[in-house]
Amino acid sequence: MQEPAQAPDGQVADAPKDNWVDVYAPAAARPYLRLSRADRPIGTWLLLLPCWWGLSLSMLYDQQASWFDLWIAIGCAFGAWLMRGAGCTWNDITDRDFDGQVERTRSRPIPSGQVTLRGAVIWMCLQALLAFCILLTFNLAAIGLGILALLPVAIYPFAKRFTWWPQVFLGIAFNWGALLAWTAHSGQLDAPAVVLYAAGIAWTLFYDTIYAHQDTEDDALIGIKSTARLFGNKTAAWLRRFLMATVGLMGVAVIFAVMPAANMLALVVALGGPWAMGWHMAWQLRGLDTDDNAKLLQLFRSNRDTGIIPLVFFGIALLL
Repeated sequence: MQEPAQAPDGQVADAPKDNWVDVYAPAAARPYLRLSRADRPIGTWLLLLPCWWGLSLSMLYDQQASWFDLWIAIGCAFGAWLMRGAGCTWNDITDRDFDGQVERTRSRPIPSGQVTLRGAVIWMCLQALLAFCILLTFNLAAIGLGILALLPVAIYPFAKRFTWWPQVFLGIAFNWGALLAWTAHSGQLDAPAVVLYAAGIAWTLFYDTIYAHQDTEDDALIGIKSTARLFGNKTAAWLRRFLMATVGLMGVAVIFAVMPAANMLALVVALGGPWAMGWHMAWQLRGLDTDDNAKLLQLFRSNRDTGIIPLVFFGIALLL
């Protein structure tokens, strides 16, 4: 009888099996790539998609597009990968004592001994420096916003120690790209971008509450706060509220962005984005089981598709 395949040495517990880091990356690089969550790409998508929302709506707003917008989209993709990695490294540095006490996180590179604290700090700074080089290719207003984004990134890992709503701080940090990409295109921050940003924060509250339910028992033992613990058996009702806030706020952002161009067909198509996104979130709600960690992780990861849906509608609207 053939023996079951062994997991790669150092593989993180909640990473997808046979991910590219564990299969293809050089052995010396794997601990650092795991520290950046490169073996779990969903976080990069969740950071990137609000950037692309902001860019596409800003083009709908002023009805202008250039080849530089293509670079903004590409630069945001590389920047999201780097800053998500730097942010996760910072998170693991600050949480190194907690992570060793939680079943799902004790296999992460720092608590498992794969990466030293000094190595993690150097790796974090390197990623942030490369992201800053990309940021410098944008206009001054976008550069200023990018630097300001470091504040919520720095605060987030500590939020779960002093508030039951750390997911709000994650939303503030993770959706900053909607403001930055809008400004990188237009040179200024306009009202639709701010409303879109609020929609993204509501979406983050939705998906990260689902994610946080995986750790409620361990979090209770070590005193970590989360919306999952706060809501308990009322989670589904709260998720419905976040769903409605996401769809409503994104709908308002679309109206504010597209109405000045007086293109009603483009407006109708673009409004299909939040509408379809809402249906995908409703599908997640129907499958929610807060006692099934595998299902919770599956639903959380499905939010890549949730965020792509409105982007497709915005792209079609741009062509009209």
